[in-house]
Amino acid sequence: MSSSLTAPILHAELDWIIQDGVEIPASKQFGDVYFSKANGLAETRHVFLQGNELAERLAQLQSHQYFCVGETGFGTGLNILALWQLWQQYRPNNHSRLHVITVEKFPLSRDDLQRALKAWPELAHLSTQLIAQYPPALPGCHRLVFAGERFSIDLWLGDAADCLPEIQTSHPVDAWFMDGFAPKCNPELWQDNILKHLIRLSGPGTTFASFSVAGVVKQGLRQFGIKVTRPAGFGRKREMLKAWWLLPEDEAVTTTASVQAPPKIAIIGAGIAGLSMAHALASRGYTCDLYDQEQPLAGASGNPRALLAPKLISLTKFSGNLLNLGCLFSLRYWQQFSGVVEKTGTLHILDKRAEQELDKASAYHQDILEGLAPSQVIGQPSQTDSGSALPGIWFKQAGLLNPHRLAQVILQNSAIQQHQVEISQIKALDIPSQNAQWQLINNKHESSGIYDHVVICTALASPQLCNLLPQLKPIRGQVSWFSKPGKMPDLPLPMTYGGYIAQLNQPEHEATVLLGASFIRQDNQTDIRLADHQHNLDLIKAIAPATADSFPPISTWQGRAAIRAQSPDYLPLAGQINGHAGLWTLTGLGSKGFSFAPLCAELICAQLLGEVWPISASVAASVDPNRFAQTRRQNGIE
Repeated sequence: MSSSLTAPILHAELDWIIQDGVEIPASKQFGDVYFSKANGLAETRHVFLQGNELAERLAQLQSHQYFCVGETGFGTGLNILALWQLWQQYRPNNHSRLHVITVEKFPLSRDDLQRALKAWPELAHLSTQLIAQYPPALPGCHRLVFAGERFSIDLWLGDAADCLPEIQTSHPVDAWFMDGFAPKCNPELWQDNILKHLIRLSGPGTTFASFSVAGVVKQGLRQFGIKVTRPAGFGRKREMLKAWWLLPEDEAVTTTASVQAPPKIAIIGAGIAGLSMAHALASRGYTCDLYDQEQPLAGASGNPRALLAPKLISLTKFSGNLLNLGCLFSLRYWQQFSGVVEKTGTLHILDKRAEQELDKASAYHQDILEGLAPSQVIGQPSQTDSGSALPGIWFKQAGLLNPHRLAQVILQNSAIQQHQVEISQIKALDIPSQNAQWQLINNKHESSGIYDHVVICTALASPQLCNLLPQLKPIRGQVSWFSKPGKMPDLPLPMTYGGYIAQLNQPEHEATVLLGASFIRQDNQTDIRLADHQHNLDLIKAIAPATADSFPPISTWQGRAAIRAQSPDYLPLAGQINGHAGLWTLTGLGSKGFSFAPLCAELICAQLLGEVWPISASVAASVDPNRFAQTRRQNGIE
């Protein structure tokens, strides 16, 4: 992973200039303002929206067509908000979609972003949604998806020279906003190595627009064969830059393309992996058939709550950590739907290696995490066996997810057709007159349909449907719960400590205390065991004995046991299976399915439909479902 993607992200340092009672942010790092003092929004519309002829191009999009805009400096997000507003005005009433890739080395803090965007009250209905999903200052790619808007953003935090090489797409960027501070203030953003990657991500028909007509910009584009013109600039600026990559057949730019009929897609398995895949496709306007021999969430995904909590790692490794990126994505995305996510934060109690863990935590911004004594949460000091007090770390970006409410939200989409059928075989077809490639055979030896794409999401059973997948390890996990005793103090946020404890507050019901979870390898039985209840009790008793003493007897507890499917390296298998066009898998999620699955589903959709990937190329390689076969071949085993 490159240097800037492993370095801490520094917030922008701002001065505030007052003009006509409006605050205008200016960068101390670059000595330049973020938008025009005259009318920054009008300049954005003139330079970037009109300069790329976006009103006409967006209005022409056909159903399921994907349009991608790239930007070299996110700043205050003003360009993207103006684009979003234009999208709302001109988008066709079909399943076309708009996506933005944008890069920022020095992001504004959330408070500064909110303060800056107050200058544009006409965009308040959009800026409120942007601020609600604005990610913390952590390196790497942060995907923001706005439900119902057919609009999404990949915000890459880090130096553009390090972020751009990690971006992967099979769909060329259609239009570029070459923004950022002026070349004399920020020369690094206009160098050849930046332009080289803009060209790599582009293709014939791509357009470019910039407020700058500096020689370094014009010459940089021309060396790649891009046609550059200099129409009238905005306001007092005599010129701006408008450029395009000429199409082979002529010099006209068009977005009208031959869009094929939507593919037929089947998903096998209705746990969180299958549900995430179905939702990712349905939210893009694609219909899909969802097969499972049981009801959705019958397996490991069906617990009363799932804890979405990042793992404390060195900040230098954050941009390559799928668990943490996925956890933040799940929190951002599902909080848009009522009753799915309760953003509680979580307290991670430290025991072993506490000094090293606190050293890791010190590199993070305080809006992400900070030290917090467990006694401030549970009202009593937590302690080790020797009696010494335990420190804790408060993760502010964490929460509880309601799996059953999530399933309701996903399955209410009419594009998802549920089938309670056991699929026992996936049969390859070769029918010249059809594009369909795969036939599903059920346990009655009957055909359940023919599909262009099939996604295997059947956990432990996945290798039975495709023997190219590695065997997955069964790991039994049992959660425990009981009604909160009156003598037990309230637990304002979940705690993790090797296990976890959370208080579930439900309207018109007694609060419930949830404890988890046992972790028993090579055990595929789902009976409820007192021994597992005792295990969950012992974990909390070791760090908060007084709290544990307030619990009712374990013989009165309720529980649920399920089997997790774990890959050999504890990372999911997500992607296309080698040598089998149209055959995909999302499986091997272990105990982190609600953090892994939604972001991995975005990755598979991007690969299947030809979109920008939501994670770096190196992170995508780490979940490639063919990685174990490749390792075996390298070791001479196959």
